Amino acid sequence: MAETRLAFKAGRLFRRGNTNFVDADPTKGAILLQNGEDGLLHFIWKNRSTNEIEEDLILFPGDATFAKVEQSSWGRTYVLKFSSSNQRHFFWMQDADSSRDEEFVGNVNRLLADPSIVPIWYSEGYNPNSAGPSSAPAASSSQASAGSYQATPEELARIRSIVSTLGAGGSGGQAAAASQPPPEISLTDVLTPANLRPLFAARPELAQALFPHLPADLPSPPTVETLERVVSSPQFRAAVRNLDMALRTGLLGGLVRTLGLPEEAGVGVEPFLRALQDQARREEGDGGDRMDTD
Repeated sequence: MAETRLAFKAGRLFRRGNTNFVDADPTKGAILLQNGEDGLLHFIWKNRSTNEIEEDLILFPGDATFAKVEQSSWGRTYVLKFSSSNQRHFFWMQDADSSRDEEFVGNVNRLLADPSIVPIWYSEGYNPNSAGPSSAPAASSSQASAGSYQATPEELARIRSIVSTLGAGGSGGQAAAASQPPPEISLTDVLTPANLRPLFAARPELAQALFPHLPADLPSPPTVETLERVVSSPQFRAAVRNLDMALRTGLLGGLVRTLGLPEEAGVGVEPFLRALQDQARREEGDGGDRMDTD
């Protein structure tokens, strides 16, 4: 099964005849980098309106780069170019927030050089374009310390706000909350070691249920301590961040159906979490603690 390593919103641009000018196509799209079933890296452009793949380029390590087009007056135009040919593919960033452009481009180029690497993500709120002399990126990479993670008071406050937003019902007492937009939900705020450790302690049977889905080189039999090490690892944090980014593209409808969720759960982080919450409630009504595994 193909593994999506990176995904973000982007449109295409096409050459204007035989000139060096390019024109933007307004079609909503997304760039996906996938490790394909053939063992090769695929650079994919998918139409977000039709969910159809319209470009699928097979890339070999070191053969391509993804670079900013400096001549672009708009500033968010990029080109995929090859060292082995004169082939060029132009793209423009479609996310309204430009603060993460460099982060996505950096990860694209790291994967183009080595498809096996773990993408590097900046810490929440860090913008390389606005950082002052004393600022530095707190990136999460495979060299980060797995056991040093601690939820900050700000993160805990944000989680409490997220939970209260998800659980709020009715209109009573909502006037004050309505004056402020709810915080944007992120899987990296929810699937933290601080949140998951109490769950593993309260439900030790999860170790047995989750073990078939974990890397094969983990010690056996499965234990709660093994799960705690997994969720504290940089690889797990990177996987959560990749899933978060993929959900934000709105292109995971087909994937979430394999999890027993409705297709609309794949169009964003909040619909995904709500669908999981609804699924858990239904299973509790059907028989309590029963968990199906395959």
